[in-house]
Amino acid sequence: MIRTTLKIDGMMCSMCEAHICDAIRKAVPGAKKTTASRAKKEASFLTEEAVDAAVLKKAIDDTGYTFLGAQSEPYEKKGLFGRK
Repeated sequence: MIRTTLKIDGMMCSMCEAHICDAIRKAVPGAKKTTASRAKKEASFLTEEAVDAAVLKKAIDDTGYTFLGAQSEPYEKKGLFGRK
């Protein structure tokens, strides 16, 4: 699994967070555990394969928010109490 974290400017409320999550799910149909935080100015999700940043930028910019960047890293699911 790969965790992708996006930096996004312009989110002001929980509805903004919901719009971002919806945009990510539409742009990346395989996205799982999609979350957004207006306080952190970021959104993250999990996928099986790496996602093209240009696709994410277009999806975020089309919703009226500002895409500031994306970072992807390998993700390992941890078991109970942080055990593998």
